[in-house]
Amino acid sequence: MLILALDASGHTAGAALVTEEKVIAELTLNCGYTHSRTLMKLADDIVQLSDIELCDIDYVACTSGPGSFTGLRIGAACAKGLAMGLGKKMVNVSALDVLAYNVVKTSGYIASIMDARRGEVYAAVYEWAEGNTLTRVSDYIADKIEVVAGIAKEKYGDVTFAGDGTVPHREFLLHEGFNIAPLGHILQRPSGLGALAVKRVLAGDAESVINARDFKLFYIRKPQAEREMERKNV
Repeated sequence: MLILALDASGHTAGAALVTEEKVIAELTLNCGYTHSRTLMKLADDIVQLSDIELCDIDYVACTSGPGSFTGLRIGAACAKGLAMGLGKKMVNVSALDVLAYNVVKTSGYIASIMDARRGEVYAAVYEWAEGNTLTRVSDYIADKIEVVAGIAKEKYGDVTFAGDGTVPHREFLLHEGFNIAPLGHILQRPSGLGALAVKRVLAGDAESVINARDFKLFYIRKPQAEREMERKNV
């Protein structure tokens, strides 16, 4: 099984080629360029550099959200276009799931947080269970970092935070007694997306492995423009 994984849900843009046995290649950029400039170039480069034909790809994996509204749409457009053109199915995976998958803990919990602006984060809490299985133990939420930290402290205690939401809130989280994942595990990794996609394909997860036309984004909350419009119309 060969999976092309594309992620543009956060600050990084990335592409990876993953099989059941290994990560063949991975390219990521976190240098401020817009994902519309970089994502398809990364996908093209990784296929060519790996000496793989596009027709050899079995699935296209893409993060379905939450995250940057623009980034998610760019990622979805690229992934759906490739999958439909190749006649392949897609695998959708939450960006928060991918962030947690990058951090392995033998005890305690992992909280994935993505910057949602204005002091808010998208968040979910996870635990590694027996059999090397990552289990989400909370709902997906969007709220103030203080609220998320309060929930983490009250319900879970020993929590390591990962995700780009740790960058603006680093000092607060450390002050509250939480751990922060090592630098190489904080941001999105397309190889993690590919590895999770492999697991879901092998598990026969019908909710995750879908036709490209059925791929939908998961925002948790409405885009800011829609929320502002609703406030004006009240």
